[in-house]
Amino acid sequence: MREISGRAQVIAVALITALCMLGDSMLYVVLPLYWKEAGLDSLWEVGVLLSINRLIRVPLGPLVGKWYERTGGRAGLVVAVILAFVTTLSYGFQGFWLWLAMRSLWGVAWTFLRLGAYSLIVTVAERHNRGQLMGLYNGLYRLGSLGGMLAGALFATWYGLLPAALALACCSLVALVLVFLFIRPSFTNQTAVDVEETVASRSLWRQASMQKTMLTALLVTMVYQGMFASTLSRLIEQRTPLLVLGGLVLGAAVLSSLAQGVRWCWEPWAAPVIGRLADRYGRRKMFVATLLTGSLLFACIQGGLPLEAWFAVLLGIQLTATIITTVMDTLAADEAAGQTNSTAVMTCYSVITDLGAALGPLIAFWLDEHAGLPVMYLGLSIALFLIALSWSVRRRQGSQGSVP
Repeated sequence: MREISGRAQVIAVALITALCMLGDSMLYVVLPLYWKEAGLDSLWEVGVLLSINRLIRVPLGPLVGKWYERTGGRAGLVVAVILAFVTTLSYGFQGFWLWLAMRSLWGVAWTFLRLGAYSLIVTVAERHNRGQLMGLYNGLYRLGSLGGMLAGALFATWYGLLPAALALACCSLVALVLVFLFIRPSFTNQTAVDVEETVASRSLWRQASMQKTMLTALLVTMVYQGMFASTLSRLIEQRTPLLVLGGLVLGAAVLSSLAQGVRWCWEPWAAPVIGRLADRYGRRKMFVATLLTGSLLFACIQGGLPLEAWFAVLLGIQLTATIITTVMDTLAADEAAGQTNSTAVMTCYSVITDLGAALGPLIAFWLDEHAGLPVMYLGLSIALFLIALSWSVRRRQGSQGSVP
């Protein structure tokens, strides 16, 4: 088989992921508006359908991780593409229970995609370019989020939900070509003997570095993907329920979607740049600096700033989310690269981040009800500061031979 560079493989798996997630991304814009066309009876069913795929990924992660430990590569991505095609096509049909089954299958597909990508990146990357390749992956696959939201919304508006689902499903099939052209049958660097030795060895969770990395991933994901993302519209509503911009009256929901959509616009080019900077200047150093910046920005939210400056703070938080996600993924990959069974480490990381994103909204709305958003956001600021302090102490104590 012809030699394929590590960079080309990472670009391929990122584009495969982007093509597969077109249909999923479309739903976050289209389903809240066209839920009757989908055969749903109420809006609460929309909430269930948009969350079930994330919940099902938590128990599925270890099983899919074992798949990659045993099979090692291309087969898992083929399964993911086929499932993505089937689930996206099904969005053109009606019925809550059909949709529930298909959204659950999409959770399976995404688990195969994400763990496959992580395993590949850990295998092909070196210490000097791991951040760049992780940033390249994070940036390129987010094109699927942007494309699905834009193209899906346009197709559904002009032609209806069934034609939109059919068009995006056909696009996802293109990913099969990329799988067979650029992904090797096996891209892991471990053997079956390695896997058995790892099972017999002491638990990964007994290692201090592993514990800190995974606990940080849980907390950071809970803050950004869970608590901040789920309460942003309420936060905006409390500050400015309506905003007149260029003669248009924009509500809190629209302003929230715009504030979050901006991130998907800059992430395809920003994430690779962030990854290169992390490789050059040190991942821990950038991680600590961004956490401190995020802590300050969260504290400023309730500081009575002018409206323009207040929205700038929200965008600043979104930028810190991009940086922290890329650097955190790279730190987890660094941890995996130092272990015999790298797939097991990335499986743990994937499950932990899914758990954080799932728990975040539950904790956020409980705190909102019992303490209020000002107290909650102050707590998030303090949490990020303490995490930054923890990693700063570790960096100084472990500077000799540590990961940059």
